[in-house]
Amino acid sequence: MAFIDVVPPQQASGRLGKIYQRIRTSDGQVDNVLQVHSLRPHTLEGHMAIYKAVLHHSSNRLPEWYLEAIGVLVSRLNGCRYCAGHHVTGLQRLLKAESLDVKAYVSALDQDKPGDPFSARERLGLAYARKLTHAPGQIDATDINALRDAGFDDGEILELNQVAAYFAYANRTVSGLGVNANGEVLGQSPATGDDNSGWSHG
Repeated sequence: MAFIDVVPPQQASGRLGKIYQRIRTSDGQVDNVLQVHSLRPHTLEGHMAIYKAVLHHSSNRLPEWYLEAIGVLVSRLNGCRYCAGHHVTGLQRLLKAESLDVKAYVSALDQDKPGDPFSARERLGLAYARKLTHAPGQIDATDINALRDAGFDDGEILELNQVAAYFAYANRTVSGLGVNANGEVLGQSPATGDDNSGWSHG
């Protein structure tokens, strides 16, 4: 499942075993992107902390489906089929729950410049994520001002930034270590507890 050695859940003990118990899905799966951290459990805790904060925190203001859409876009731009596969499945589930047109939104993300059914405001956020992925050194104040003019407040701009930045990290973790989806069910969310579940604790 990766280019480096990995401790599978059935062989994990001590601190790693406890972490695996906390993050497994409802059917007991520990995603391969998380198992790849097994030789350094502290980085697994760090990964889970930022994943949970940027995508699944109750204080986020942007819709969760839209944050997932940014993750799918960034993963596709980075050529990370593993992350794109997982998160497009999650995106489809969230869109369905919101009674939105699943096929239309997913198809739009395949375009160089996603259009309808994304709103003009949403498209601008996606364009920011694209630029941050392809040319981060070219981001300047005009990009941020354009987001403000489109109706994003600064906290929401931070959310856009953090989701795009998180997926850059996750994509490089996966691609750089050869993580694949062998043996996984795609699109399940690891258990993360409440907003104060202590992932930053050593």
